[in-house]
Amino acid sequence: MKVVKTVDEVREVVNPIKLSGKKIAIVPTMGFLHDGHMSLVKRAREENDFVMVSIFLNPTQFGPNEDLDNYPKDLESDLKKCEANGVDLVFTPAVEDMYDNHRTYVRVEEVTSQLCGVSRPIHFEGVCTVVSKLFNISKADRGYFGQKDAQQLAVLRKMVKDLNFDIELIGCPIVREEDGLAMSSRNKYLSEQERKDALCLYNSIKKAKYIIGKGVAAKDIIQAMTEVINEVSYAKIDYIQVVDTEFLQPVDVIEDDVLVALAVDMGSARLIDNFTYEVEND
Repeated sequence: MKVVKTVDEVREVVNPIKLSGKKIAIVPTMGFLHDGHMSLVKRAREENDFVMVSIFLNPTQFGPNEDLDNYPKDLESDLKKCEANGVDLVFTPAVEDMYDNHRTYVRVEEVTSQLCGVSRPIHFEGVCTVVSKLFNISKADRGYFGQKDAQQLAVLRKMVKDLNFDIELIGCPIVREEDGLAMSSRNKYLSEQERKDALCLYNSIKKAKYIIGKGVAAKDIIQAMTEVINEVSYAKIDYIQVVDTEFLQPVDVIEDDVLVALAVDMGSARLIDNFTYEVEND
């Protein structure tokens, strides 16, 4: 496994591989890797000839008073996990190299207007900008992303389609802890009690899955999930929404496939989770 820090070093490695016709995969990350990230790496390893992981804490996707400065980091552990899982190249650029006198940003509209786009208005512009740069730098044929960040995946799919990127995006299932909590680097922020209480997100999803079905009103799903979350007195709901799966706009009644997504402040951490409900055709 090779570790590089500059764009030029990446290109020295990937250009000959691209010219040879071999398939290149990229797994973009912000570091502090866990089993969820490794599930992306393992799938990329199975489906491609060359696997690149980027570890870059991207400042442009963090707004004021968000957790950029406190975001957990452990590069040594990250590199060990990458090597153990067959990664060929790890890209760990400095902010100055990725944003040298930078004036260009990528913005996707409508798909970013709901869910996390409301409380984090600059977030997806930062995500799209850095991911588009990583796609160009890596020359990847496939990019691997977790379904836990369902809105991010939908936004990136729209970006790739609209800007004619020659890359296939692969969405991979949410990886959960044994008790059901979705794996996240931000879980590290949680105190012991908060970690126990954070299961209210997963419990609300289980409740929603129990009642959801074609013809069910979205407000009834949202109300049922809200009741579960509110059993934890300090949990603060950012949003619980039922949206269509393409443009992520709210729906009133379940008629087609939907994404049910939520974000909750659990004291020390803002956590997200979701599931997709697919309507069976008659």
